[in-house]
Amino acid sequence: MKDITKKYDAGDITVVWKPAKCIHAAECVKALPNVYKPKEKPWLTPENASAEELRAQIKLCPSGALSYLENSDQKDVKTSTPAATSIQVSPNGPLLCKGSIEVKKADGTIELKDNMTAFCRCGASTNKPYCDGSHNKIGFQG
Repeated sequence: MKDITKKYDAGDITVVWKPAKCIHAAECVKALPNVYKPKEKPWLTPENASAEELRAQIKLCPSGALSYLENSDQKDVKTSTPAATSIQVSPNGPLLCKGSIEVKKADGTIELKDNMTAFCRCGASTNKPYCDGSHNKIGFQG
């Protein structure tokens, strides 16, 4: 998937969505169903929530596909980084790494990842070692 970034102005903040990072965990839809409507276009209507509600929801995004810009200074604000790196197994989904990590890929390249990184556990991702949501399509149990 191309490295696409979409921005949605919400007044005090701008919601930033990077579809290639999205693992379709639907945490956004569960938290703010009046904002995130995957079957509609546009699928994201940030004007249906306050900036505080959007900030809180974005911090719950397990893949880091959602972030926001503070419109007052246009700095990219990522989800909050925990003091220590932690790993969480998502039921029937990816391995979620919260915190800053260095990922050394099979080809030897190194990527620095911040905040939340979702690693594939099902083996079906086309973006290994990262999750691309394929676990949903194959009915992964784990």
